[in-house]
Amino acid sequence: MEATDSLSGRPQVPPDAAAVRPLWRLRRNLKQYRMMYALLLPGLVYFTLFKYVPMAGVVIAFKNYNLMQGIWGSPWVGLDNFRLFFEGVYYKQILANTITISLYKLVFGFPAPIVLALLLNEVRLMWFKRVVQTVTYLPHFISWVIMYGLLTALLSPGSGLVNLVLMELGMDPVSFLTEPSWIRTILVSTDIWKDVGWGAILYLAALAGIDPSLYEAATVDGASKWRQLWHITLPGIRSVIILILILRLSHILDVGFDQVFMMANVFNQEKADIIDTWVYRIGLQQMQFGLATAVGLQKSLIGLVLILAANRIAKKFDGQIW
Repeated sequence: MEATDSLSGRPQVPPDAAAVRPLWRLRRNLKQYRMMYALLLPGLVYFTLFKYVPMAGVVIAFKNYNLMQGIWGSPWVGLDNFRLFFEGVYYKQILANTITISLYKLVFGFPAPIVLALLLNEVRLMWFKRVVQTVTYLPHFISWVIMYGLLTALLSPGSGLVNLVLMELGMDPVSFLTEPSWIRTILVSTDIWKDVGWGAILYLAALAGIDPSLYEAATVDGASKWRQLWHITLPGIRSVIILILILRLSHILDVGFDQVFMMANVFNQEKADIIDTWVYRIGLQQMQFGLATAVGLQKSLIGLVLILAANRIAKKFDGQIW
């Protein structure tokens, strides 16, 4: 007779059977979903070789790294590299620049694709809608190197199109690309220009999922376009809006290395220098690998905490946003 648990009444599993059961389930799943695991394997190999294995190099942050001695032969310095960064004269400046530029992009750049998606959703001429979508999507595929060339043609002091117009109006030319007071405006505006069309794709997909009968009922009831926008359209995509906002907040320290690296120079560096460009300059140009790794590790840890917090918030509000 099979033994049963006195409290639950379930059959008691022998210790050896309890140990074998997970292995049996694993073999069954591998056999049943072998094609899925085969498709997953290249991704696992990629992340293992290029993401997890290089993480062993973070030990450089705690050493006075020397190329001749190697990672393991270099002397330990503990938290000296972190302390050197926090006590440095550039710490407050680059941290303030990073957070300020990122917040500007969030405040002005986050609503831009939402507004574009709402406007495109109201367009009834399909050919015009496709043309606008194509024109707004194209800058996303342009590299920042080419984008900087376009800005040079538009904003250069001598022959830039914008300055030529200003001089025709009797105004003095402005050195937009070297003036510190203009660099943050240029960074934010070009970032919006480049990604507004691409970011609108998600919101257009969410708008397509709204039940058209809601608009028909609202029209019968005499609701205006503004009423329909406020009570139907925005509530229909608010879950997507909040999810994207949370994810953007988790990347608050990722300003965009490529963009800032191309547009920053010795004249506007005071207002444009961010953590990523400072790490590049200190690590690769000045060969202070330990200090650069410590700053990069600190940024990664902050990003990890923000992502975990954003993930928890997203799960908390999943299915019950507002």
